[in-house]
Order: sequence, then structure tokens, then C-alpha cells
Amino acid sequence: MFETFLSKINNHKKIGVISHIRPDGDCIGSQIALCRWLSRNGYSVYAFNDDDIPENLQWMLPYFQIEKPDEEKFEQCDLFILVDGNATHRFGTFENWHANSDVPVWIIDHHPNPDDGFEVAISEVNASSTCELVYRLYKEHDISQIDAETAKALYTGIITDTGSLQFDSVTPETVEITADLLRIGNFKPNEIAEAIYSNKTLSQVKLLSLALKTIELHKNNQIAVMYVTQEMLNDTGTTYSDCEGFVNYPLSIENVKAAILMKDHGEEGVRMSLRSRSNVDVNLWARELGGGGHKKAAGAWHKGPLETAIDEVMNIGSKQL
Repeated sequence: MFETFLSKINNHKKIGVISHIRPDGDCIGSQIALCRWLSRNGYSVYAFNDDDIPENLQWMLPYFQIEKPDEEKFEQCDLFILVDGNATHRFGTFENWHANSDVPVWIIDHHPNPDDGFEVAISEVNASSTCELVYRLYKEHDISQIDAETAKALYTGIITDTGSLQFDSVTPETVEITADLLRIGNFKPNEIAEAIYSNKTLSQVKLLSLALKTIELHKNNQIAVMYVTQEMLNDTGTTYSDCEGFVNYPLSIENVKAAILMKDHGEEGVRMSLRSRSNVDVNLWARELGGGGHKKAAGAWHKGPLETAIDEVMNIGSKQL
């Protein structure tokens, strides 16, 4: 899989690795692991992300520092690698900057329907996560280069993108990879789980309480909707980043086939996270709204207002029921 990648990477010296906006465990884990591989093999590396790293992932930042985009540093790079995304609009300010640049762009990703134009594309839809793909890079090149920190970063991405190995994207190979990472890193699963999931503040729990009260069932109780408003954030002293994982609560309701968390940004519109535990393909659903993702997990945006967004999104989703 990485033959072309490994042969062509030798033509470059200074590489920018960019993870997608609104970062999650897989994009940060794969970005850090890839940067550590590049650095260990003699390349100069910058890691960029437009957004702040979520608090529950900041423990990985000492493994490799991720910084805001810097035009001066962009101009020093002779290659860019995008991780965990296959369209440049998912990578913030980089898209506009690169429109006037001829520096090659590669991707490592597992989302469907990649854009054209990437010089090298490691695109494997059947992979559980981008971290699984970066693990394969290490394995094809030199598995001994995975150290404890890299193992934890890769494990984090796999666990967060598979619902702790619960999603149907998980294969026997995925489980074998996590076992290998546990051995190499010499850590226990609870160490990562607690760092990611067991550090909720009281304010975050209060926000969840308010959001749970908004759950409504639609289309013969097959689609669940939960929403969060700016007023809820103000009342609890939280931000939209504190909504991580909320969508799993409506998804867990009996007979629900798909769930949506809507974040009402007022005049900026409504951002939504879509999840499925059935044959409903939320990637197709999200793509009708200009978003995308995976069959079981996707994201999209609606111009609003909230009530209109709910009605129109329900009409789109109901076509699959």
C-alpha cells in the first residue's frame, strides 16, 4: 500500500502535515504518529491545525507540537500531507493558501469519495481509521520505530474512531493492531480511555443534562434529534467543543436507527453530527447537505434556523427508512 509513498517521500525534505478542522482523536493521533515517523527518518516536519486541540486530547501534544497555520512556514514546505480527510476544504486556511501554490499534496485517509488532484493518495475506505493506515506505514517500513508515545497516539485514533471497537468497521486485523500497540507501548486500555472519556467537568455534565431534555423522536421513532443552543452554553459556561459524544445518547434509544446532534450557532447556521446503527447511510444523508463522512458517522451544516434545519434534515433522512 505504501510503496509509492515510501519511494517518493525521499524527494522531499521539509513537510507540512495538516489535520482537519474540528479535530478528533483519529486526526490528531494519526497526525502525531506520522510526524514522529517523518522526524525519526530525517525529515523536517511541521504539524498544523486551524482549531484548538480538544482538552481530552491535549495530553498527546508533548509527543509532537501542533501549531496554528503559519504562511511563512507553509512557504518553507516542499510537500504537504493531509491526514484523516480527502478534500482540501476540510483543512481550513490551507485550501485558500494552496490555491496559489504548486507544492504537491498527499493524503492518508479512510473516508469515501476522495477528491481528485492529490499526487499520492493513501485512501482505504475499509480501514477502521486513519491511525490504522499510519500503523501500516510503520509496519511496511520498520515496525520497530513505533515507540510508547507513538503507540498511544495510534491506539487513541483507532479507539475513538471505532466507538471503542464497537463499530462494524472493526476487523480482526483492527483488533490485532490494537493488541500490538498495547504490547509495544506497554500501557493498559484504561489509561487511554480515562484520558479521553473520564475527565468531564461539572459544567459539561450540566450541559449534557440540558441537551438530553431536547431529545425528540421523528419518523415513527426511527430518527432521534438532540440539540444544543448558545443559551445552554451561556447557562453552563461551556462551548460547543464540550458536546463531544453527546450524539451517542439519542442513538442508544430503543428502535432508533439514526441520531443527529444539532449545534445551533445562530446566524452562522446549524452544525450537525449524524450517527447510524442501522442500514441508514448518514454519509449519503450528509452529502445532500454539503457535508460527508462515513456510512455510520458523518457531519454537515445547515443555514438554519434550527426549526427549519430539523424539518429539512428529517425529510432527507426519511428517504432511507
